[in-house]
Amino acid sequence: MIMRELIVLGTASQVPTRHRNHNGYLLRWDDEVILFDPGEGTQRQMLLAGLAVTPLRRVCITHFHGDHSLGLPGIIQRISLDKVRHPVLVHFPAGGREYFDRLRHATSFYDVADVQPAPVSDGFLAETSAGTLTALPLRHSIETYGYRLAEPDGRRMVPSLLAAHGITGPMISDLQRTGLAGRVTLDQVSVPRPGQRFAFVMDTGMCDNVFRLAEGADLLVIESTFLSEDAAMAAQVGHLTAGQAASVARQSGVRTLVLTHFSQRYADSARFLDEARAEFDGDIVLAEDLLRVPVPPRLGSANDRAPSSRH
Repeated sequence: MIMRELIVLGTASQVPTRHRNHNGYLLRWDDEVILFDPGEGTQRQMLLAGLAVTPLRRVCITHFHGDHSLGLPGIIQRISLDKVRHPVLVHFPAGGREYFDRLRHATSFYDVADVQPAPVSDGFLAETSAGTLTALPLRHSIETYGYRLAEPDGRRMVPSLLAAHGITGPMISDLQRTGLAGRVTLDQVSVPRPGQRFAFVMDTGMCDNVFRLAEGADLLVIESTFLSEDAAMAAQVGHLTAGQAASVARQSGVRTLVLTHFSQRYADSARFLDEARAEFDGDIVLAEDLLRVPVPPRLGSANDRAPSSRH
């Protein structure tokens, strides 16, 4: 069954709390299953969410701070324990290879996993079954990358147009494959189908690449560690406020905004939503552990996508 959803495994920043685990986000995009930033406790959070490691195809790590990577050893060991038969690629900042190697072999275990390191640098691009995965550097205290998954644009067949041109049965698949059935072209019986976009932006101060990653995203997962009252501190340590994250969503034409990575200093998480709502009138999700967020339904045409107001 085709399914596109985000399962939130953890939403805390720096340290877990009674109600928020370290980071962890699993994206299910049809057959492509990607785990982002597995912090400490991710393996248990997956168990609570009813998720297995078996479908995992990739792990994407934004940077090697513990709240974004300490869960990697457990995930890798579970991949071996469950005898996952396919390769699992792990993307991480190229300059952090030493940290990856330590986490890859953090303890003794019967290692039969086909875990393949695939470090990223500026301009990284990989083709996946879900589309093109790219990475761009962000502004934080250590080397950090954000990720973007972009499905190719396509075309959607219109039944009434097919019928009007007498295109039926095997002729439809021929038309999709070759672009031509007799004298009928693909454009005559179909309409544009824009590809969907997913963006993942963790620990960073404001920079141009935040906007490049978020541009036109159907679903944007973005850190909002601080509230605007602590904007100076956020800038100093390389983080965003909820208002800044929402401003990025507004200027980038995002459809659904997922706020996460909340500082434990704030007792009332509803304040993040209030601050974001003042900047962005689209769909906003205040992430909670074990929450499932569906990717918004596909837009009808390229013209339906919200325009960016940044340019």
